[in-house]
Amino acid sequence: MATRTDAAFVADESFVPTSHKGLTYPFGGAEPGAGEVMTVAAGVRWVRLHVPGPLRHVNCWLLDDADDRGDGVALVDAGMNRPETREAWKAVFTGPLAGTRVTRVIGTHFHPDHIGLAGWMCDHHRAPLWMTRGEWLTAQMLVADARAETPAEVNAFRHGCGWSVEQIAHASARGWANFGRIVRPLPLSYRRLVDGETIAIGGRDWRVVVGSGHSPEHACLLDEANGVFVAGDQVLPRISPNVSLGITEPAADPLGEWFASIAKLKREVAADVLTLPGHGDPFTGLHVRLDAMDREHRARLDELEVFVGEAPRRVVDCFGRLFRRAIGDDMLGMATGEALAHLKRLEVEGRAVRDTGADGVWRWSAG
Repeated sequence: MATRTDAAFVADESFVPTSHKGLTYPFGGAEPGAGEVMTVAAGVRWVRLHVPGPLRHVNCWLLDDADDRGDGVALVDAGMNRPETREAWKAVFTGPLAGTRVTRVIGTHFHPDHIGLAGWMCDHHRAPLWMTRGEWLTAQMLVADARAETPAEVNAFRHGCGWSVEQIAHASARGWANFGRIVRPLPLSYRRLVDGETIAIGGRDWRVVVGSGHSPEHACLLDEANGVFVAGDQVLPRISPNVSLGITEPAADPLGEWFASIAKLKREVAADVLTLPGHGDPFTGLHVRLDAMDREHRARLDELEVFVGEAPRRVVDCFGRLFRRAIGDDMLGMATGEALAHLKRLEVEGRAVRDTGADGVWRWSAG
């Protein structure tokens, strides 16, 4: 593994590095404003786009590139399909990047805040889309699912988790096929990213490092020679990415995949890289953050094991132990998925068992 070189960072005395919980933020909280770009490493620029909800923003990265049509930039993630996001990109490409062409669009994973405008950007720049197969297929499936009514099996799933009749009715009233509203249709053809392959972007080699747990086959990009790591949502500096179990693959073990991915990143990515996350600020101290996320989730598992050992618990009963804050209807789905992922992991480790009651609700107790 190569370590970071000083040339990877931008020498700018106006940046005063800050630290928090063992991480260093080289740019001291500086960030690009609306319609602006900010250079974070040689040939790497940062665009920050607003998204609704508690995350507030998503980071997109522009990597200097060239193809048979000339120089341009490879775009890593494109933001959500919203009018203000499209206007923000227009400001970038008529302002600081006027005349610059996108050579390819790389999607780290299928979530709408990352690939919502990927299809729009591909169309506008006549650029190909690059994604892992698992992420591309998942996105295409969700865009194609145009059912207006919530499927009966989804309501049954929510009931099994312990949702109230009112909560199920409220969620159903919002409709089912919402993904296609915030994700523009993707190209019918794409270039598959494969774990471990090296792709040339401009004059630099970037290795694809695939993780899982937050999404099926999340693509990260590593420039080992210059110590730059585009992490997407696989590693975030201040919050833990959502790791959820849902109806699509109810027998899966996403938290187990998450733990395995943390161990993989520690093996394959140097500790001192400049990490470029999907949310939050660029930071150094990757292994510190990976260790912290691992400890956090394992501590949650230990607490949950004690909790279900005291009495049988529904999914919704576990929210207070896992999140330590009230869960409103807007976060109910994500909280349910995360709690299920932890309960499933306890099952896999033989620390809990699930039973279905006469009321059709699932309850976990000591294994």
